[in-house]
Amino acid sequence: MFIRYPKSIIVLFFVLSIVGGFLAVNRIQFAFDFEQFFPKGDDDLKFFLEFKENFEPDDNFLLVGINNDEGVFKKEFLEKVLEFSLESRRINFEVTNIDSIDNNIYVKEMNASGDSIIRMNPVLSSQSLVQIEFPIRNIFTGISFIPALHIEDTSLYAKDIKKIMQDKRLVNNLVSEDGKMLVVVLKTIDNIQQDVASKLLSEVRKLLKKQNFEDYHLLGKSYFQTEIVRIQVEEFFLTMSISFFLVFWILLFLFKRIWGIIIALVSISVGLMMFVGMMGLFAQELNTMALLYPLIMIIVATSDVIHVMSKYTDELHLGATKDVAIRTTLREIGMSIFLTSTTTAIGFLSLTTSRLIPVQQFGINAAMGVMVAYITVIIFTTTILTLFSKEQIIKLREKPIFWITWMEWVYEITKTHKRSIIISIAILLVVCFIGISKITTNASLRNILPNGAKVTEDFMHFERVMSGFRPFEIAVSLQGDHEIDDFKVVQEIEKLENYFESIPDIKSVTSITDFYKSINQAYNGNKQSAFILPDNAKQFKKYKKLARRMSKGDNFGVLVSKDKKHTRISAKVLDIGVDKINLIRAESKKWVSENIDTSIIKSRITGTGIIIDKNSDYIRDSLIKGLLLALLVISIIISLIYRNIKMLILSLIPNIIPMLIAAAIIGFWAIPFEAGVAIVFAIIFGIAIDDTIHLLSKFKLTKDKGYSTEHAIKITLVETGKALCFTTLILFVGFLSLYISSSPPAFRIGMLMSSTLISALVCDLLIIPIMLRKWF
Repeated sequence: MFIRYPKSIIVLFFVLSIVGGFLAVNRIQFAFDFEQFFPKGDDDLKFFLEFKENFEPDDNFLLVGINNDEGVFKKEFLEKVLEFSLESRRINFEVTNIDSIDNNIYVKEMNASGDSIIRMNPVLSSQSLVQIEFPIRNIFTGISFIPALHIEDTSLYAKDIKKIMQDKRLVNNLVSEDGKMLVVVLKTIDNIQQDVASKLLSEVRKLLKKQNFEDYHLLGKSYFQTEIVRIQVEEFFLTMSISFFLVFWILLFLFKRIWGIIIALVSISVGLMMFVGMMGLFAQELNTMALLYPLIMIIVATSDVIHVMSKYTDELHLGATKDVAIRTTLREIGMSIFLTSTTTAIGFLSLTTSRLIPVQQFGINAAMGVMVAYITVIIFTTTILTLFSKEQIIKLREKPIFWITWMEWVYEITKTHKRSIIISIAILLVVCFIGISKITTNASLRNILPNGAKVTEDFMHFERVMSGFRPFEIAVSLQGDHEIDDFKVVQEIEKLENYFESIPDIKSVTSITDFYKSINQAYNGNKQSAFILPDNAKQFKKYKKLARRMSKGDNFGVLVSKDKKHTRISAKVLDIGVDKINLIRAESKKWVSENIDTSIIKSRITGTGIIIDKNSDYIRDSLIKGLLLALLVISIIISLIYRNIKMLILSLIPNIIPMLIAAAIIGFWAIPFEAGVAIVFAIIFGIAIDDTIHLLSKFKLTKDKGYSTEHAIKITLVETGKALCFTTLILFVGFLSLYISSSPPAFRIGMLMSSTLISALVCDLLIIPIMLRKWF
């Protein structure tokens, strides 16, 4: 047996934990990328990827909103905005990794020491109101351009401002309706990496400080990546520290001996370091759900440690030698811990049925962590226990302590109040189903942004005063021999554009029709009322040549594919939630079928936001499939071990109720059903069934010793109930640490878990004794 070589075992685990810590520090990275949450294998995703090949991405921008409470149309302020916009285009910095960087956006230079360095420019272009130009008809050149705002000539401000504030292309895009914020749009490289995004944000802030801009707001993919990763790292270590602190005090309450606490905490720490080392070995990137890894490891390892140490000290108290006590502990508790670890791992592995890669990775990593915790406790903890006497591990009492009295009270309740318990459970189930009927999938971006963070404040500010953040794309494909500048094609596109503009939550709609409207405006004295399509094909034909000349700029390339057979209507949609956006999609599909000539063009809504929104449907479907699969696998395992169908049913019924309670809480509290919430069910099922298995295993062992059913139930509650209560308390308190998280998904997970784990314990203690009396 491995306990014969305690020093070798202890040294081995300490070495593995040190190596694990080294690998974690040097190879694990935090990352946040919306594309991680794209559902793989989805038809809409396939279409979107094809759409990206024809056009530029819809999220490669950084918006810089600069406020001025006195109004933005002040000469000094406008000059500073212009200087900031021009300098932003020249941002460049040194980089080390160019494997994924396009050759066109980096240059090799020599530094002062003569060493070769690589510098890159992540900003491809910059645009702002002070750089916008309007086309105007010129009798000599046909079309020329004038600035929308004559910065140097303040006498023209009144006229310029009136025109600008009437232009739908500018208001809510480059200037707010109240005239107190200007937006500088920085077009960034595609698929911007975390380190590049961080450096870009740093340089942008330096330029803002240089111009003395203190009141500003940022929005964009690079900003989200940088800020959310920073918050992830901070909260990762904070929640881990709080969890350790809370576990320490619970262990102190339980063992009341410093060495008992040290053994438990060292065992937990060793398991945790080995786990993060395994992730480091595979150089994994940690996303927003990584916040749960240390918490899961701490509470699972603590649960195992308490069961082992509790049984070990009980055996010592009964007079067994240390060697016999360890053997008895491994024989009676080792198998039940193996079962609970296996079922918990299976619960997490049920998440691999999801189409979302981060959810799959979380399930695999969490399952791996549970088994690492099991191996650590069974080998390392039991080995180190043999080096200490029982008095060093736990403070023994002569008289029965509180938990014994309480467990005896629970035992009597299940005997004398059977009917009341059954009726209460029936009422609870009715309430649960009412709550479940209220579950919604109306998730929104606001639901996942950290509370109180600057990134969330900036997001909400853009939602209030501008046109929001979420891209809303309508892909248009030309049919037959029609060309992009056919009058009928442009007319049909305008119909689509006007329809989506009529929807209040959709803002900043733009398409190729703007080119022809601008020319018509230029030919009609540059009046705002003339920003419309010409009303006849003959006039439109006259504008074609000018439109083709104007189309050589960047904007046309953004709106029309290279083969000229595809175009896009670009817009933004407010953060109104998945359900409302799905309703817009359904209604627009019906409208298109009734009002658009599909022999000329066909359209389809797409964009990053639409793809991410589909997660809710996949999460719901994969959750059901995953849990059913987990139930099947666990049922097979329990059937093989207990070889009794009654024991199988006993193990499942008390654990379905906590999941129903969690679902009811989600419904009653109107918590959107998204990826973070879905994980709760895997955790609940995996952890809740642990207590059931410990109870049933103890009952079977006691029954096999010849005790009557009634006596076996009492012994089971008194001896195993203690460990269950303490492990549930630790789980409860452990998940309470998530209450300090600024991440709404993490907070919801903590709230749901801490609420339902108590219900799982209550179900085990009240339902199982009643069922055991009925069937055995």
